[in-house]
Amino acid sequence: MDEILERSRKLKQNLVNFVLDAEGELAEALEMYAAEHSRGKRGDSVQQDLIIDTFITEGKVGDKTPLDLFLSSQPELSQSDRQLVSNWRRSFIGLFAVNQILPDAFDLRNWLTAKHYIVKPNNSQLLAEMTRFKEGEILLTRIAPVTDTYWTFSGPCTPMGKLGKPKLAVAIGNFKDNYKSALYSDAPELLEQAWQSVGQYHQQFVDFFGSDEVTMPGYQLNKKIAEFQEALIQRRLAAAGIDESKTLAEAAEEAGIGEEEIRAVAEEVGADSKAISQLFDSKSTTKMVMPKVDLPAELKKAEQVTAMSDPRWGQMFLPTYSQFKTLLEADNWQSVEGSEKLIRYYLENPTINAFIWQRLTQQYPIELEKLLQTLLKRPDFKLDSDLNELLQEYNKPIEPELPEIASVPVHLHNLFEEAVAEVDKSQSKSKSTKKTGFGFQRS
Repeated sequence: MDEILERSRKLKQNLVNFVLDAEGELAEALEMYAAEHSRGKRGDSVQQDLIIDTFITEGKVGDKTPLDLFLSSQPELSQSDRQLVSNWRRSFIGLFAVNQILPDAFDLRNWLTAKHYIVKPNNSQLLAEMTRFKEGEILLTRIAPVTDTYWTFSGPCTPMGKLGKPKLAVAIGNFKDNYKSALYSDAPELLEQAWQSVGQYHQQFVDFFGSDEVTMPGYQLNKKIAEFQEALIQRRLAAAGIDESKTLAEAAEEAGIGEEEIRAVAEEVGADSKAISQLFDSKSTTKMVMPKVDLPAELKKAEQVTAMSDPRWGQMFLPTYSQFKTLLEADNWQSVEGSEKLIRYYLENPTINAFIWQRLTQQYPIELEKLLQTLLKRPDFKLDSDLNELLQEYNKPIEPELPEIASVPVHLHNLFEEAVAEVDKSQSKSKSTKKTGFGFQRS
């Protein structure tokens, strides 16, 4: 084992012991962090070790991380040791594929960003356990830099076996749900592009609907969303210099553009790859069309559905927003049947995010404050000072997380489409719009 790798193992153990043996603010911060990050997750030793490892670099004690406090408490550390520990701020969790097995290391590919890492186990026991790993196996683990050329396993490593495309797509979707802040940890440029795509989608929504909030019967909104998607395709094709009034084959020939380029433009806004192939392969004269995009059945049947868009929070569909506003407009909301149940739904359901509450606050500040004072039996409750704390009590993030409509890297887009195609084939029925956890737009 490399001398620096062995040194990293000893320093890491000292760092973990420092955190576990701590008292006061650091101990309280760990307890709070563990409580917050263990909700809804398994409580075994692997999960506990993962929480501790993440807390070291991401936890906060005031404005410092536990890693910062450790360095401050160890004045005797050499400059090289300090640099080694400081570099662990770049540690991150990922879903990795074993690309190649080397004599003392693994070539791992981060499935979220397609980046490769040489990762060495820093103890012989771990290396022995990993002799069972095979190329193509998926690993959920955290890695930390050791030198400029290789990394080591920072936290526990959970092998998930070799996964077919449908199961891999589900695993990536689950990773997104469980580790939202780590989605593109090693590729900030991808994260920036994803956020930019949300803002672009929002502007296109406003341009089409004339507002960032529209309410109409579910069946009617379903039609308008389909028209909106078609308008997006036409806009993208026009921007690419492709005449949408012609067949794909004609457009390719006249514009001197290859099939793959037109296919990429069409798929970028969600067009069905099988439908595109059919247009080319069958020499059809059918014009470029947008595949039907349906809202969920319960929304299509709803009497009123409110669609909202925001450049940070993304797109939301609410079949009960009009009902909630009716409560706020009523002389006595308690006299409205089902009122308390609806209010508690808005508080407790995770799909009703902070943006929706902020929008209600803007539209009905006095009425909403009085309603919450009565419901919560808090006569001193004030929206401007107490709302965020209330939302956090109900586990609602105050800052937005990357929305579902955000674009994804091309390799993930392709994986999800191939996964859906495999599911379609095995079940012999169309699921081309099946949600995979990331959506189908490209970066």
